[in-house]
Amino acid sequence: MKPCHSCQAVIDEYLLDKQLEPLRDLTVDDFNVCADCATIVADACVKCGSAVYVPRSESVTPDYCPACRADLIDRTGHDPGWNCDLTST
Repeated sequence: MKPCHSCQAVIDEYLLDKQLEPLRDLTVDDFNVCADCATIVADACVKCGSAVYVPRSESVTPDYCPACRADLIDRTGHDPGWNCDLTST
């Protein structure tokens, strides 16, 4: 069992897996945080409508879920970051 990189608590894989269910294709192995430090926002991805993960230290909700961000990187070779650039057309 790994410690949470945020609070150093032991990661309860069962609780974290339950919390991560809305995120496509992700499991507890993709995160180094415990369930208390993982914030999941349902229906927030602008591309697929899936959930997004918001690190505790962040105040801005990402526009892309991890799967859609990875898809965009694979397709375009460019990392769009977590948020859309709403100023460009």
